Amino acid sequence: MTAKREPVSRRERPAKPALTRHGIVDAAVRVMRSEGLEKLTMRRLAQELDTGPASLYVYVANTAELHAAVLDALLGEVDLPAVGAGAAWRDELVAVLASYTRLLFEHPQLARSALVARPSGANYLNLVERLLLLLSRSGAPREQVAWGVDNLLQYATATAAEHGTQERDPMSQADWDALARAAHGVDEDEHPMIKAHLPALLSGAQDARLSWGFDLVINGILHTPVPDATG
Repeated sequence: MTAKREPVSRRERPAKPALTRHGIVDAAVRVMRSEGLEKLTMRRLAQELDTGPASLYVYVANTAELHAAVLDALLGEVDLPAVGAGAAWRDELVAVLASYTRLLFEHPQLARSALVARPSGANYLNLVERLLLLLSRSGAPREQVAWGVDNLLQYATATAAEHGTQERDPMSQADWDALARAAHGVDEDEHPMIKAHLPALLSGAQDARLSWGFDLVINGILHTPVPDATG
């Protein structure tokens, strides 16, 4: 005779932790790190948290907001050292921007997302606060500083989206080699400017071009007045 199985009380099952926005974002970061941003959907996140997708929308409105929250969480890794005194504001500014760009190099899909959906959380605000502080030490007018920070972040984000993706594309080196061959093989009569600007057109390490680009944008901010600060 088979012994009757003792029913398991529901009270003996471990209770699932309550959902919170912080817990949801932490789980989203785990999924993104292990599977990539393209796999980070509300359905996949609900599976990770052992709940239904509908329950997540109480805390996160949509996938775009989720991606922005993940980006903000990662921005906590940007190096924001204590601000020094003196005239080193430009070096400190470039160092912060380089740290931000390197972070996005590691997550190029997130960088592409950041081009259209910007975060608004605490880490993003801390980053903007530091950039404004350092850029304001240049003595540039307030309006140029305020508008300039947006251009610095756009340049950094677009650079990370482009080069971060290329570094992970097995065909990127072949594409670059093809471009180099095409540029060096142009007819001087048809493309005289390309011929005249070689080899500089294709020269320069990535870090050098990145730093030069930051200097280029910073110099433009310092010397280009805002046309209509009230517009």
